[in-house]
Amino acid sequence: MPAPDAVLLDMDGTLVDTEGLWWEAVASVAESLGRPLSAADTPHVHGRTIEDVAAYLLPDGRDAAAMTERLTDAFAERLAGELPVVPGAPELLAGLAAAEIPTALVSASPRSIVELVLPRLGHAFDLVIANEDTPRGKPHPDPYLEAARRLGAAPGRCVVLEDSPAGVAAATAAGCRVLVVSPHDGLPPAERVYGERRADERT
Repeated sequence: MPAPDAVLLDMDGTLVDTEGLWWEAVASVAESLGRPLSAADTPHVHGRTIEDVAAYLLPDGRDAAAMTERLTDAFAERLAGELPVVPGAPELLAGLAAAEIPTALVSASPRSIVELVLPRLGHAFDLVIANEDTPRGKPHPDPYLEAARRLGAAPGRCVVLEDSPAGVAAATAAGCRVLVVSPHDGLPPAERVYGERRADERT
């Protein structure tokens, strides 16, 4: 199989192990509202946009903009400390660069958060798609469709690396080939990504 037109990578939980920090940020805000988070809240927090989580915490829609800002600030505060890069991420990104395969970072986080993380990755992405860049975020396909469009790539010839159900749903709906990864298991070598065929393969 020929190399993919592009490799599209999620950020939180895929390249950097920030999902715990995100959960802490949301939990701290939720606690201040008098509604502690539990495992039942996970699908509404993990891999979701900040706007989606704000709407989840305030289902009546009141003060949504202020809640979004609070969540963003709480997350940014935690990112200022030590930020664990997922094992294998530097090697994967270096391998993709050496093979001259275009890469895009496709994140559900706002650009202000993405810009805090990018310097820690040490990779020149050809494109960065943040939450503000599409009308709808993950789990809708819009972010991955937009990334493919801007790169001039066919979605079906793009490989996506994702860790969350919302992200996998977005990439699958866009028609991309999806490699499901875990920050605990680390990322595969670039050669495996070149030959990725199945939409449901898990590392």
